[in-house]
Amino acid sequence: MSRPDLAAALKGLAERFGDRLATGEPVREAHCQAPAWLPRHPPDAVVFAHSRDDVIAAVRLCAEHSVPVVPYGTGTSLEGHVNAPHGGICLDVSGMDRVLAVDADDGTATVQPGVTREALNRRVRDLGLFFSVDPGADASLGGMASTRASGTNTVRYGTMRENTLALEVVLADGRVVRTGGRARKSASGYDLTRLFVGAEGTLGVITELTVRLWPTPECTGSGVCSFPTLDAAVRTVVDAGHLGLALARIELLDPTTVRACNAYSALDLPETVHLFIELHGDEAVVKDHAARFGELALDHGGLQFAWSTVAAERARLWQARHDAWWAVHALFPGRSGIPTDVCVPVSGLAEIVAATEEDVAASGLDAALVGHVGDGNFHLLIMIDPDDPAAVRRAAQLTERLNLRAIAMGGTCTGEHGIGQGKAAVLPAEHGEAVHTMRAIKQALDPAGIMNPGKIIP
Repeated sequence: MSRPDLAAALKGLAERFGDRLATGEPVREAHCQAPAWLPRHPPDAVVFAHSRDDVIAAVRLCAEHSVPVVPYGTGTSLEGHVNAPHGGICLDVSGMDRVLAVDADDGTATVQPGVTREALNRRVRDLGLFFSVDPGADASLGGMASTRASGTNTVRYGTMRENTLALEVVLADGRVVRTGGRARKSASGYDLTRLFVGAEGTLGVITELTVRLWPTPECTGSGVCSFPTLDAAVRTVVDAGHLGLALARIELLDPTTVRACNAYSALDLPETVHLFIELHGDEAVVKDHAARFGELALDHGGLQFAWSTVAAERARLWQARHDAWWAVHALFPGRSGIPTDVCVPVSGLAEIVAATEEDVAASGLDAALVGHVGDGNFHLLIMIDPDDPAAVRRAAQLTERLNLRAIAMGGTCTGEHGIGQGKAAVLPAEHGEAVHTMRAIKQALDPAGIMNPGKIIP
C-alpha cells in the first residue's frame, strides 16, 4: 500500500464537494463510534454524498491518494464499524435517501442506501406491504445490508441476507458493479449479492439496493408470558418451534431488563423472566396459535399469559422492547453499556443461556439479557463504569467466554451485530482456514486496503 497523501486527497475533495466536505472536530467526532473497551478514532474528514456520482468521485480521489474510506449510514452499528482507526475519510451516505421504485406485484423496493427502514415502511404501508427486517434502531438500509442485520422479525421473515435481492456497489477503484436482480431466484454465476451483504463496507460502498417486501398480515396478535426461570422460557421457545406456530417474533427478557422496561416505559410486569411474542396470519390462525402457545407455556411453568390484537396495546409492548437499550442505561445511571450477541442452534439455547447466567454472576458485573430467541440469537448488555479498568477487563473476558462457548456449540460469535473491530480477534476461532479465503477476497477487490480498514480482518 502506498503512503497515504491526506493533504492531496483533502484538496481534491474540497474542490469537488465544497461545503459538503467537513473537517471540524464536532462533525468528525459525531461520525465515529466504538465499543467501550476500544478507543474512539474519528476520521480526518467527512464527505456528505448525495448521489452515486458523489460516491464514485470520493472513492476515486481516496484511491488515488491511498486514503481510507469509511462508509457511514446512521451510525447505529455496535462493533466499531464506523470507527476510523487508520484515519481517512468518512463517506456519509445518509443524504442518499430516495425510494427509487416500488413494485407491488413483485413485492420489491429499490432504494438508495440512506433510506431507513421506517421511511420505507411509511412509503409502502398503503400498498398493503411492509419491509420486515427490524433491528430496533431506525437504521439505514445500506448499513443494514452491510452488517447483514436482522432483528425481531427474523424467525419468520429472515435477515438482510434473505431480503436483499440486488445491489449496486462502488468498488475500491471507483468502478460500479451490479449484483443480483428482482427475480426471486437465479442460478447465474457467483452469488455476489451475498458477498457484499455482511462485508461491512470492507469491499465497496453500497449505492443502491433492491429489497423484498411482504404482504401485511391480515391479523396480528401480541402476547406476554412470565416464567419462573430463563430455562423454562427457553424450553417453551424450542417446543413452540417444533409445533410450527405462526410466530413472527419471540423475544426473551430477563428480570433485569423487565425491571428496566417497567421503569422506563411505564409497564407493570412482574419482575421475572418474560417472553414477548407476536403471531401473524388470519384471525382464526392467530387466535388458535395464541391459545396453543399459552397451553405450551403453562406446561413449562409459565406463570401467566395475556395476548391482544389491539394495535395500540401491541405498539406499546414492542416500543418498550425496542427501548430496552435506553431502559437498561437508565436503570444504571452513569454507566456505559457493552453490548454483545451470539447465536447458537436452537437446541443449544437453554444450555448457553444457563451458562451465561452463571458467568455473569461469577464476574460480579451487572448485565441484562435479551434475545431474539426464536432463532437462537440473544444479546448481553454489560453495564460498567468505563473509568474502571478492572470492570472493563472483566467485561471483555465475559464477552470472550460467551463468544467461544457459542462457537464451540456450533454457533457464531455474532448473530447480528457483525464483526467490525469488536469481534475481529475471535474470527479465526470460528472460521479457521476460511479466514485466509476472506483475506484473499479482500486483497482481490481492495488491494490497497482503503475500504474500511481494520474491520473484520485486521
